[in-house]
Amino acid sequence: MTDVLWTPPADVLQRSRIGAYLRWLAEHRGLTFADYDALWRWSVTDLDAFWRSIWDHFGVVAHTPPTATLTDRDMPGTRWFPGATLNYAENVLRMPGRADDEPVVVAHGQTRPPVTLTAGQLREQVRRVAAGLRRLGVTTGDRVAGYAPNIPETYVLMLATASLGAVFSSCAPEFGTRSVTDRWQQIEPKILVAVDGYRYGDKPVDRRAEVAAIRAALPSLRHTVSIPYLDPDGTPAADALAWAELAAETDEPLAFTPVPFDHPLYVLYSSGTTGLPKPIVHGHGGILLEHLKMLALHHDLGPADRFFWFTTTGWMMWNFLVSGPAVGAAIVLFDGNPGHPDLGALWRLAERTGTTYFGTSAPFLLACRKAGLVPRQIADLSALRGLGSTGAPLPAEGFTWVYDTVGDGLQLQSLSGGTDVCTGFVGGVPLLPVHAGEIACRALGAKVEARSPDGTPVIGELGELVITEPMPSMPVGFWNDPDGARYREAYFDVYPGVWRHGDWITINSRGGCVITGRSDATLNRGGVRLGTAEFYSVVEGLDEVVDSVVVHLEDDEGGAGELLLFVVLAEGVTLDDELRRSICRELRTALSPRHVPDEIHQVRAVPRTLSAKKLEVPVKKILTGTPVDLAAAKGALANPDSLTAFATLARHRTPDRPAT
Repeated sequence: MTDVLWTPPADVLQRSRIGAYLRWLAEHRGLTFADYDALWRWSVTDLDAFWRSIWDHFGVVAHTPPTATLTDRDMPGTRWFPGATLNYAENVLRMPGRADDEPVVVAHGQTRPPVTLTAGQLREQVRRVAAGLRRLGVTTGDRVAGYAPNIPETYVLMLATASLGAVFSSCAPEFGTRSVTDRWQQIEPKILVAVDGYRYGDKPVDRRAEVAAIRAALPSLRHTVSIPYLDPDGTPAADALAWAELAAETDEPLAFTPVPFDHPLYVLYSSGTTGLPKPIVHGHGGILLEHLKMLALHHDLGPADRFFWFTTTGWMMWNFLVSGPAVGAAIVLFDGNPGHPDLGALWRLAERTGTTYFGTSAPFLLACRKAGLVPRQIADLSALRGLGSTGAPLPAEGFTWVYDTVGDGLQLQSLSGGTDVCTGFVGGVPLLPVHAGEIACRALGAKVEARSPDGTPVIGELGELVITEPMPSMPVGFWNDPDGARYREAYFDVYPGVWRHGDWITINSRGGCVITGRSDATLNRGGVRLGTAEFYSVVEGLDEVVDSVVVHLEDDEGGAGELLLFVVLAEGVTLDDELRRSICRELRTALSPRHVPDEIHQVRAVPRTLSAKKLEVPVKKILTGTPVDLAAAKGALANPDSLTAFATLARHRTPDRPAT
């Protein structure tokens, strides 16, 4: 039985944007490539030629041209396109192939009726809001903060901020006060734009108290602007402006401040589960080039597309999504509970909006599978030709579920990357088939390798994921890290001059990739490293198990240590010896005897970040004696109360065990 679930059509080179790029390379550069692997190898070997070809092929609008493509290849410290000045917002708002009267932003949610902006309306709103920010004194380098959901106003605010050369930062309004202030006290914003609240499903969530607390904690603020989102008839606080005032009519033209290639565009943040979130600074040029490459050549997006990714403004996938108009694609925004009134909500949204590329997370797809959902039976998904999955590894059964129940003609692209690079560095491409459970390729320009413990590259073996050549969208630095010490420590301490990402990856002989979890959450039993992703795939494949988290507590004496499994069970199910035996039997059969846990415990919830990532490391810390407040920053969690059960268990298991 083959594991190939989708094969590129015979005319893929004629129909795809990467095919057009290959023709352009042949015509303008005299370069031809036998297959994707040859193209990838060139892209990570001749960095100068590859990244200059992206600049030229997509016709980047620059105010002054670069004097070179890159200064050198040493990491960190590579400087890209020195001498160039440009503006990200100017390049996005070109919206190639999209007429002024064509929709480019289609926004749906649970708080208000749908909103659609044409290309002309988007430019007009950015023009007005940029003028409004200028009236408030915003200038190049100032920070503008948005405490707002995935709605058109947030997008307009980001583009308007970028157009001025100011720096944008967003937090989703489900973030609590501490999570927000931990982020924004570091960057000292001048302007805060915030919603009054939102609806999550049918539940109204008032955020006015949180906004007041955030304002009080940010002495750098000069102005606050209120978006009346939950209550359209509400009035802003006495000392705040209304959004309508910021976006008032003006005769100021739409203008773009030219900034250097590496000028800060926005600040994204690490999850902040252990310590302060890292303020990761991304630059105008690096983000623009990376997103042009990824959206057009890998996702095959263009003027015929409607591009959706389920995300909040607190996850880097929002920043990735909203670059869509730079390649001519319209974007679909959604704000609300994806499970309301049921898990079919987003699939029905795809039908209503004519979505052609549907992006989501692996946990969402697996939840739909677990619920027995058949999306094509509840929604007309005939327009869909691409489906993206990220946020966690998607196991083989997730792939087969997509092709069995969503559509057998679409291309499923599982991808992985991160906030640190604001993209996926392994993913899919129209030229390669889809194999069950496998990420199809390393992305163009991304020299991803697997490294063995002694630092040598390996193929067909589990290794540490590293990037051995610079990419333009690597951060220009961390905020307030003048000597770059925090930046170097985060990525370059383990392998000097090589980016260590913190995941386990296996790269096979054809270039396909399987990511098996965080390298800092590895299960290492008897000298064999086990990734957590395959573990979850088996355990959560059982009907009785809704969610799970596994940790390995090492033995200081060098023994096997303890493997502890925690399960969230379906309603009405309790953990008894029979279910324990069933779980162990499945793990032993599907994986190995080493995967059989020493203990299985039932918990109410698995701790997750606000972007839904499981938190194995804080759980492990709590179980080895670290107090809850030191193990994880509760404000960074979607469900902070979930940690209590692990603290209770730690006390009962080892009352006098020292912290490690």
